[in-house]
Amino acid sequence: MFSKLTRSRRSAARSDCPTYGLQTLMPSRRAQKVAEAIREVVSMAILAEMKDPRVQDVTVTYVEVAGDLRSAKVHVSVMGDEGKQRLAVHGLTSAAGFLQARCAARIDMRYTPRLQFLLDQGVKKSIAIAKILSEVLPQPAPAEPVPEESQLQTPAVEASHPPSAPPPLPPGEG
Repeated sequence: MFSKLTRSRRSAARSDCPTYGLQTLMPSRRAQKVAEAIREVVSMAILAEMKDPRVQDVTVTYVEVAGDLRSAKVHVSVMGDEGKQRLAVHGLTSAAGFLQARCAARIDMRYTPRLQFLLDQGVKKSIAIAKILSEVLPQPAPAEPVPEESQLQTPAVEASHPPSAPPPLPPGEG
C-alpha cells in the first residue's frame, strides 16, 4: 500500500518527534486512580500494619504508575538524617512484597503493580531554596508599633444638634 519512500518519510518524521515511542507525559485517568489508590493503601499499611523498626516517620508523598499499570514508583519522604532515610527506604524495599500483597487485597486489578520505593527530595529541596531566598532577599522592615488608645488623637466634634436627630437642612432646600 505504501511505497518505500513513504515509509522512510514516515519513520524519519517519527524519529524527529521527541515523544514518539515514549509514554505520554500525562498519565491516563485510570493510571491516576490506581496511583491514588496505591498511595492510600501503602500509606495506611505503613502506618498501621508494618512492624519494621527501620520504617519510622515515613510519609508517602506521591505514586507514579507506568502506562501498563504493572509497575509503580512510590515516592516517600522520611524525617531524619540521611542515614535514617536510607535505612527507611531499605526497610520499605524489603517489605515490598508485603505491601504489594496489601495492594492486591484492596485494589481489584488483573495485575498488581510491582512497587519500587524512591526517596522524595522535594521537602529537602524546598527547605534549601527557602534558606537561599532568605539570604538573598532583603529582610522586611519591622512593623511600626501600634499606638495605644491614650496616644490616639481624635478630632473634636461639635455637638450642634442632638445625636438622635438628623442634621439640619441647609437654607433653601426643604
